[in-house]
Amino acid sequence: MKKQKHIAGFNPFRLKKDELLWLLQHKCKHGHNYLEHPACFVKERPPDCPFTEKIGFLDIEASNIKANFGIILSYCIKEENGKIFSGVLTRHDIMSQNYDKKLIEKCIKDLRRFDRIVVYYGGDNRFDIPELRTRAVMWGLDFPFYKEIKVLDLYSYIKRKFNFHCNRLEIACEFFGIKAKKHPIKYDVWIRAMSGDKKALNYILTHNKEDVISLEKLYHKVVNYINVPNSSI
Repeated sequence: MKKQKHIAGFNPFRLKKDELLWLLQHKCKHGHNYLEHPACFVKERPPDCPFTEKIGFLDIEASNIKANFGIILSYCIKEENGKIFSGVLTRHDIMSQNYDKKLIEKCIKDLRRFDRIVVYYGGDNRFDIPELRTRAVMWGLDFPFYKEIKVLDLYSYIKRKFNFHCNRLEIACEFFGIKAKKHPIKYDVWIRAMSGDKKALNYILTHNKEDVISLEKLYHKVVNYINVPNSSI
């Protein structure tokens, strides 16, 4: 089966000169260039477009599922077919009472490397993005604004398009033969991490990395059955 190619809803400030010229020189079905009608660009997905969507796979770990009772412990964003950008809390962060402020600043910088972020149970009304946004706003940080970055919550499509007894990430991955979670988090590791234990925090970060690696593999397995939305982060 031919792999589906996804074209970005572009951010003009990220584009190179030749990419901007291509948008100016090519027109949509209404006769306007794609800089004038960016929505047409997204809908028509011109096959000769010289640039593609930069996709990142995000997962965070936090001390509580509610942002007003917990802090971010670690995050990972894996670029599609590429490296992992990550960060983890330190004991100094906790003792200085800066908690997750510096970690979230770093995460925001890494988020802006991408046009679209893929999460699992992390979109609106769920966990990862709302948790990050809530903590960022509390710290007065410049979290990506509406329409700046797109988001795809793969959980929604696993639930709607497939048929599992449970829709957790590891269940779908296991069924499709994708290795996941060699480092499951136990309560004692979690407690030690919240006190700033370096070994426990690094263990959580390893768990975090495994999640984004398996999330990318699951995305590639099922993406051809999805009408990728243009939902904002």
